[in-house]
Amino acid sequence: MAHVHHIHAGKSLASAAKATMERSGEQWTTMRASVFEALAGFDKPASAYDIADRVSKEQGRRVAANSVYRILDLFVGANLARRVESANAYIANEHPDCLHDCIFLICDNCGQATHIDDDSLAGGVRAAARQAGFSAVRPVIEVRGRCSDCDED
Repeated sequence: MAHVHHIHAGKSLASAAKATMERSGEQWTTMRASVFEALAGFDKPASAYDIADRVSKEQGRRVAANSVYRILDLFVGANLARRVESANAYIANEHPDCLHDCIFLICDNCGQATHIDDDSLAGGVRAAARQAGFSAVRPVIEVRGRCSDCDED
């Protein structure tokens, strides 16, 4: 039977992120909530600098990018965010209660990153790594090209 994701958005996403963080034994601080809200507000992958800038403007005080990086690392570890390796940027995970390897489809034209879950493909990557004597902790699969919106242009 296929696994069905419960996709969260808006307040539901923030609540799911908070619950996931707390289940992992971490606190959901005001700064973490602000960083997550800023991250979730971007429509494409955002860098720590983009997020720090947005949080700084919202709070009326400077928030350092290195503080945001630490929080983003925590979010990635807790499955609240995904890192787009080739862009050194992040997206909020719309289903933080499910852990999957994900595949990013990244548009070279507009920068949009769509993430899809395909456990069979990621499982094949893990199996190939094991066969080569390598323990794959986190496969990263990114496909670059043009999204359907840009392909119409």
